[in-house]
Amino acid sequence: MRNIALVAFAVLVPASALAVDPWPQFRGPGGQGHSDAVGMPLVWSETQNIAWKTPIPGRGHSSPVVGRGLAWITTAEEEGASLWVVAVDVATGNIVHRREVLHVADPPHVNAKNNHASPTAVVDGDRVFVHFGASGTAALSTQDAHTLWINQDLKIDHQEGPGSSPMLWKNTLIVHCDGRDAQYIVALDKDTGKIVWKTERTGEMAAKSDMRKAFCTPLVIEVEGKPLLISPAAFRVFAYDPDTGREQWSVQYAPGFSNVPRPVYGHGLLFISTGYMKPQLWAIRPEGAGDLTATNVAWKMLKGAPANPSPVLVGDLLYVVSDAGILTCLDARTGEQRWQKRIGGAYWASPLAVDGRIYFWSEEGESVVIAPGDAYQELARNRLDEGFWGSPAVVDAAFIARTSDHLYRIENRPSPATAQAN
Repeated sequence: MRNIALVAFAVLVPASALAVDPWPQFRGPGGQGHSDAVGMPLVWSETQNIAWKTPIPGRGHSSPVVGRGLAWITTAEEEGASLWVVAVDVATGNIVHRREVLHVADPPHVNAKNNHASPTAVVDGDRVFVHFGASGTAALSTQDAHTLWINQDLKIDHQEGPGSSPMLWKNTLIVHCDGRDAQYIVALDKDTGKIVWKTERTGEMAAKSDMRKAFCTPLVIEVEGKPLLISPAAFRVFAYDPDTGREQWSVQYAPGFSNVPRPVYGHGLLFISTGYMKPQLWAIRPEGAGDLTATNVAWKMLKGAPANPSPVLVGDLLYVVSDAGILTCLDARTGEQRWQKRIGGAYWASPLAVDGRIYFWSEEGESVVIAPGDAYQELARNRLDEGFWGSPAVVDAAFIARTSDHLYRIENRPSPATAQAN
């Protein structure tokens, strides 16, 4: 099995998360959709290479995160009035904890494609952080799931429901709050839930309030030896000092709102999706200060860009799947298209690069597996009974994958004939 040639990412990850939590946040340890696991399954179905399949009560699109042997996801019941956290043993599939975190008297409206439990949790050793948008944010003990703190001060009108996942930076939990009524980014003390800093978005806003919202997850990278918090919002991507919230630079894109994909960083470039309606993918150089719109945009992909799935960078090549199932391979440095292929299906989940392959997960439950390279090479197509909305986690040599109603462990298993022979 050949290994993926990884580009050297200057993405900063808390050392505590790497020590005990194999998949601590949305898109894994570096937030880029990569894992160094080997021996991953290539093929599976409902009857092949499934270690366990566990029904999950309620509804949610949050991706699983994994720490200390437990996979954590969030769910919503009673049309968003009852918000829960669920912890599943990754070895057995047994539900270890299931606890209501919040009960909301007046749940906000959500889009039919969204729900009240879309943001992905963050696990950090002895605690897990869950975020339900304007309904509230909380920290819980990973030992028994009891609540450590709750913050319900981050009020915005999402219009379509929550979507941005939080991330940890040192002793803070950083949260995007981009609604149609207010737009800001905030850092909460991870021990108390109190606000450490709060920064309002700057720049001209869209005249229509429903074009001011965004649903991105931030990313901290290292630029010229210093940390930089990359934070896409409606019509503009910002860079902040993650310790203070002070704005460092911005780049304006238009039109661009309801942004979802998490930024990707490599080869000295940031890869940013501009949002809905007519999504584009921009490559931006992250050095400088002030408004960098006229100087720091290296290249643009104008057609076939994703509104929901994040890109994945493997070596010198960037792989982008559109919501409508158009897969494009680009030279990351220049934006030159190497190839394009319609793989079918609709896509919300973000791809994973692991064990010399790239995995794509569709809303219909199909998974397309390809080999990275200058030509399209399909290795397998697999299907489960339900579709993927969240992005799977990688633990040991297995995927922990969430479908609409279940959580799966997908791994190489002995065939019935082999098991009987042994």
